Amino acid sequence: MSAPTAPIVAVDRVSKRFGPTLAVDDVSLEIAEGEFLALLGPSGCGKTTLLRTIAGFEAPSAGRVLIDGLDTAGVPPNRRPVNMVFQSYALFPHMSVADNVAYGLRMEGVPAAERRARVAAALDLVRLAGFEARRPDRLSGGQRQRVALARALVKRPRVLLLDEPLSALDARLRDELRAELARLHVELGLTFVMVTHDQAEALALATRCAVMDRGHVVQAAPPADLYRRPTSRFVADFVGSMNVFEARATGPSTAVLPALGLEIARPEAAPADGFWVALPPEAIDIRPRGGGPAPAGLAVAGTVRVRSFLGASSVYVATVGGAEVRVLRPSGRDEAPPGQPVWLTWAPEALVPLYA
Repeated sequence: MSAPTAPIVAVDRVSKRFGPTLAVDDVSLEIAEGEFLALLGPSGCGKTTLLRTIAGFEAPSAGRVLIDGLDTAGVPPNRRPVNMVFQSYALFPHMSVADNVAYGLRMEGVPAAERRARVAAALDLVRLAGFEARRPDRLSGGQRQRVALARALVKRPRVLLLDEPLSALDARLRDELRAELARLHVELGLTFVMVTHDQAEALALATRCAVMDRGHVVQAAPPADLYRRPTSRFVADFVGSMNVFEARATGPSTAVLPALGLEIARPEAAPADGFWVALPPEAIDIRPRGGGPAPAGLAVAGTVRVRSFLGASSVYVATVGGAEVRVLRPSGRDEAPPGQPVWLTWAPEALVPLYA
């Protein structure tokens, strides 16, 4: 067996204060070489501060950041083996595309011939060959972001840091650049660390997501595990569009979901004073409710309030008593119009208990 490799980035008990505000609170996180890590969370959770601390734009108030095993205390951003792509592109408007990409190399004193070769290779990598002479104001938003990527990649960093790289783009361009980032990650084998508040973006791109809340990393896991097995109500509420219900123990092996009026099996680890359960919307079947008996298994009677057509899928919002339940089904299957009485059913194992 081969020995485990050391992480390329190790965040060791890092805290960062801005006056009385604790933006990052005692965070420890290891990032493996070649990983695509997404720092995910709502505005103000500390994810951008943590990224800037890795980059060297912020100094930690406590703790340390190690890159390739070396403590980066006192090492300025331009001396770290990382490069950052900013949300605002940060291109020089008076410079051509080629000069923008070459700027960092010129500051390092790289010879002109090597600069030209590396700029050409970087622009080819982001599919902007032939755009060398253009100014940023003659580029689309997506093209400007590609220039920013080329400028970061041309310096051959070990770690590429991305701060909300797609947030300034419209939906079509976001989809295009998302595919480009995925392609670049595979082709280059670099370590990517991306900050985003967009759950779909993180789940689609990252090999692992670290969800932050109030300065803490509350769960770090591969996207599928994060979505299917959240460990807290916060993660379940934030990632995807989970249904989350309060549960109350009614006996050693039974519990009830008061909002749905439904009895369920009580997990062994469930606390006696109550817990929460998450239910993925795609785990729920929806069928018209006639005069017959309820379907076998976990089933509740409801009424469709809203149906939203999303192309390949449809989202239903059904009312069950005083609660609302979101259901995601393939379009064309089990369709029910607003006002339709329905049964909502799911397998018992679809419920995910949450104890925090």
